[in-house]
Amino acid sequence: MRITTNATYRKYTSSVNDVHSKLIKSFNKISSGAAYETAADNPLAYYTGKKIDDQYLDTVSKNTLLTDVKNRLYQQELGARDIQDVLSKAKKQVQYARTATTTGEHDIQTIKEDLIQKVRTIANDLNTQYQDFYIYGGNDVKTTPFDLNVGLSYADPNDPTDTTKPNVTLTYRHTFPGETNVTEFQIQFAYDDTGENFEATLLTGKDADGNDLGKMDDLIRAMSEQGRIDIGYGSISNRDTLLDTYTGGLNILTGLNSDAVRSLNEGDQANGTTNASDRIMEALSQSPIALVSKAIISINDYNSESSPSNGDKDLLDGRLAATIDEMTVTEHTISTAYSDLGNKYLLLEETGKKLDSVEDSLMEQYKDVLGADPYASVMEMFTNQYAYNAALQVGSKLMTSSLFDFVR
Repeated sequence: MRITTNATYRKYTSSVNDVHSKLIKSFNKISSGAAYETAADNPLAYYTGKKIDDQYLDTVSKNTLLTDVKNRLYQQELGARDIQDVLSKAKKQVQYARTATTTGEHDIQTIKEDLIQKVRTIANDLNTQYQDFYIYGGNDVKTTPFDLNVGLSYADPNDPTDTTKPNVTLTYRHTFPGETNVTEFQIQFAYDDTGENFEATLLTGKDADGNDLGKMDDLIRAMSEQGRIDIGYGSISNRDTLLDTYTGGLNILTGLNSDAVRSLNEGDQANGTTNASDRIMEALSQSPIALVSKAIISINDYNSESSPSNGDKDLLDGRLAATIDEMTVTEHTISTAYSDLGNKYLLLEETGKKLDSVEDSLMEQYKDVLGADPYASVMEMFTNQYAYNAALQVGSKLMTSSLFDFVR
């Protein structure tokens, strides 16, 4: 006959809980692969592992962001290539228009309509979206950036106040960082009063709703915007080494990237010059939209009875020949912008490979510092399992009820 006591129960319970705790820890070691659960187990290894873990999470974060940026740059690259392709096709139509004047009015009118569709296609390319934002909006990814209006009417000869002339107007809408209102820029492409020079003009004053139109200083500011992001390329401590992943539509059209516009503007501020504004307007006058518009208006002047130059084939041939030469130069400009975007994409590809390599390296380092040996962990688990089962068997014999358990 045996008498058990409360002290015996408590000591046994404490021992069983300790063995069970070791068993649970060995299970966790197998499932997580980590050799230590807390800093107290091995302070040096634990905090070294935490440092590696932070580096790994930073690398994964950059790699995830890089994928998104790559997709956005790819869409920008496709847009630039499409603009170049449309311009190339428009040049062929302009070349054909020089001979179409001898085949009849219908042919050249058809060419004009086709060119109108092409210039609208370029504007649509500048409104390309990736996910839920506009890729050519610069730092403003929510506002629809571009709108195009083709107006081929002439002034009423009986109204001396009517100054209407055929034009194509490109509207650019932009919300600057920290502002809530949308700034609207209107760029008009048309021949000057002499009919000799085709140029881009930044309209000032009010829009149709009475709102102030954006001025040249604001346009320069919009074209100077950048989106430099730390994605594993360059150093966060030196902003200029980071890749600029934002490209505005006007930068694509002009071939002037944000760095070029900033450099020109800084020189103007230092010397009191207007090189930035002059260069931008000159580039806009030679942009794909400007040159296709030039061909449209030239054909319209030739083919419209309301035009003073109606039927003047020599004038049309001279305008179209100059337009073809200018289109060839502009094709190269767009090709350069397209190549720059391609180079950025290639840099991101290489950066992605490096980040993948860093991830693998950090995982190996983490395993070396905090990783548990799987074979040793399994053996430890079985050892603790046997110990726990043995403890339960001892308990079943130790705690067998007797008559004295119920007698006080």
